[in-house]
Amino acid sequence: MALLKLAALGAIGYAGYRYYQSSQNNSPAAFAGGQPRDYDKTDEVTPVRDSGPASMRDKPRRDWTKTDESSDQSFPASDPPANY
Repeated sequence: MALLKLAALGAIGYAGYRYYQSSQNNSPAAFAGGQPRDYDKTDEVTPVRDSGPASMRDKPRRDWTKTDESSDQSFPASDPPANY
């Protein structure tokens, strides 16, 4: 009887785990929800998101300055923005 209860408890735990996994947000942290989801289909090694805080999945903790915006816009390039 105890083995049957243990099996039932394991099945309930597994079902809960599967539900939890399926309800997770699977988009990368850098991509906002409204951005195109074609990053899975690109040939790029690392897809790059659009610039700006609106393109991030999580809201920034503080307001962005002009320097933050310029730095984010120049990300793939190796040259820093001129307004530092």
